[in-house]
Amino acid sequence: MQVILIQASLIWENPKLNRDYFEEKINSLSEKIDLIVLPEMFTTGFTMNPRAVAEAMEGETVLWMQSLAKAKNSAITGSVVIEENGNFYNRMLFVFPSGEIQYYDKRHLFTLAGEEKVYTAGTKKLIVEYLGWKICPLVCYDLRFPVFSRNVENYDLLIYVASWPKIRTNAWDALLKARAIENMSYAIGVNRTGEDNNGHSYIGHSQVVDCLGDYLAEPQGNDAVLKATLDKSKLIETRKKLGFLNDQDGFELKN
Repeated sequence: MQVILIQASLIWENPKLNRDYFEEKINSLSEKIDLIVLPEMFTTGFTMNPRAVAEAMEGETVLWMQSLAKAKNSAITGSVVIEENGNFYNRMLFVFPSGEIQYYDKRHLFTLAGEEKVYTAGTKKLIVEYLGWKICPLVCYDLRFPVFSRNVENYDLLIYVASWPKIRTNAWDALLKARAIENMSYAIGVNRTGEDNNGHSYIGHSQVVDCLGDYLAEPQGNDAVLKATLDKSKLIETRKKLGFLNDQDGFELKN
C-alpha cells in the first residue's frame, strides 16, 4: 500500500485556507497513492472553541474530502471538529475512494488542555477494512494508552493523527515505536507543524514505523510530504516467524 503523510503549519480556525493548502499538496501528487493521512483537526488546529468552527457530517470539509478521494482514487483520513446531536466530537474521518465514510471519535480527551470540557469522548474502537488491510485509526492522546490500542482484532496498521507539542517530541517518537512493536503492526503518526494561537509549538516528526520498530519514513521537521510503501506480505511473514501476538494476555475493555 502506497501512503502519503502531509504535515503542515495549520492556519488557526480557518477551514477554507487549510483545505486549500492540503488540496494543493494532494493535487500535486502525480503517482498513484492508496492512502493520504492528514493531521488532527487539520482544518482548524487543536481548538477548544468548537462552537466557532464545528461542521456537520454533510458540511464543506466532509464533502471536500469525498470529492478529493474520488478524484484521486485514494482514501483520505484526518480528524475534524464535528457537531452532532448537540455534541462536539474530535472525529477522525476515513473517506474511501468511493466517497464512503467511516469514522472514529477520539476516546481519550486531553484533560491538560480541557478537551473533555467541550468535546464528547468516543466509546468505540474502529477497524477499517481497505484494500485487504485492517486499519485502526486513533487520535493523538490515544497514543499514551496502550490497552485501548491493543491488537486484539489482528489489524495490520495503526494510524495516529495528532497535534503533539514540540516539547514532548521524545515521547511521540518513543510511543509510536512502542505501539508498532508491541502490536506487531505498521504504525503511522502524522503531526502538525508551526505554532498555534495558544503559543504551543509543533515540530511535526510525522513518521512510518514497521512492526520491528524500524523507520520506513523517518521523522522530519517543518512542512513536509512523506511517502512510504507498506508490505503486508512482509508483515505476515514477520508475524509467523515471531509469534509474539499469540502470547499476549487476554483482557476485557470496559468504558
